Amino acid sequence: MSGILDLLNSDLGKTIISGVAGQTGQDESKTSGLLTMALPVLMQAMKNNASTPQGAEGLMNALGKHDGSVLENLGGLFGGGVDSNVLDDGDKILGHVLGGKQQNVQNALSQKSGIDAGSVGQILKVAAPLLMGVLGKQSRQQNVSSSNGIGDLLGGLIGGNSNQQEQNFLTAILDADGDGSVIDDVAGMVLGGDKKKGGLGGMLGGLFGGK
Repeated sequence: MSGILDLLNSDLGKTIISGVAGQTGQDESKTSGLLTMALPVLMQAMKNNASTPQGAEGLMNALGKHDGSVLENLGGLFGGGVDSNVLDDGDKILGHVLGGKQQNVQNALSQKSGIDAGSVGQILKVAAPLLMGVLGKQSRQQNVSSSNGIGDLLGGLIGGNSNQQEQNFLTAILDADGDGSVIDDVAGMVLGGDKKKGGLGGMLGGLFGGK
């Protein structure tokens, strides 16, 4: 897998998008757009946290509890409604990864996706354990066992070819004070940028900058 956005475009990703949309009662295209923005943001936050030995150890421990098996029975996961234990797990993951910035991040993603902040929070609670499952599976396949390794894994999945504008976009959402101005400035630069370029910015431009 070359990146998290490739995952979303795969059959597995489409199943996840469809299931999350059904669980939260949201339009599939809006849910797809939100996840395309949200998953790289969550992974950038994890990468930031993993830049310290303590943060990296905490993430490695968390990945040890998420082996990717959740991805093997998505029909069962979404079939009767997502289990409350999964939602509780997602809530804990978000709290750990985003900390006090969780509400600001949800508000920023709400602004850009057109989905109300409460529903954004619900979507992220469902998506977070799935993302951890993806990371846990990848870390096992690549025999990641060190803090450097987990940082490299996250960087690769976010997109090794992502340019500075895209990194600025992720950082701005994570560092936002909640007024939306910084986010709008940076997101406008990325989302309204050249649609021909590849990577995160190009895909986000296609989704949110008009096709």
